[in-house]
Amino acid sequence: MAQNIEGELREQIRRLPSEQQRRVLDFARSLAMPQRNGGSGQALLSHAGKIEPTDLAIMERVIQDGCETVNPDRGFEKMHFV
Repeated sequence: MAQNIEGELREQIRRLPSEQQRRVLDFARSLAMPQRNGGSGQALLSHAGKIEPTDLAIMERVIQDGCETVNPDRGFEKMHFV
């Protein structure tokens, strides 16, 4: 069965323009990355109110200034921290 899937994938990918082939490759790589299991939202509540207001203001400013721009074709284009 895996051979049939791989063959079908190859055939479909061959038909795509190079930019879409790149997107398929990026997607396949993202699927192969190990998944992290996060904690429950309830566990985060113990941290509520522990970030200093000045730190929150800095984080808000950086987010508003566009700390990251994601292009679905190329991933992260820019990321900087204060």
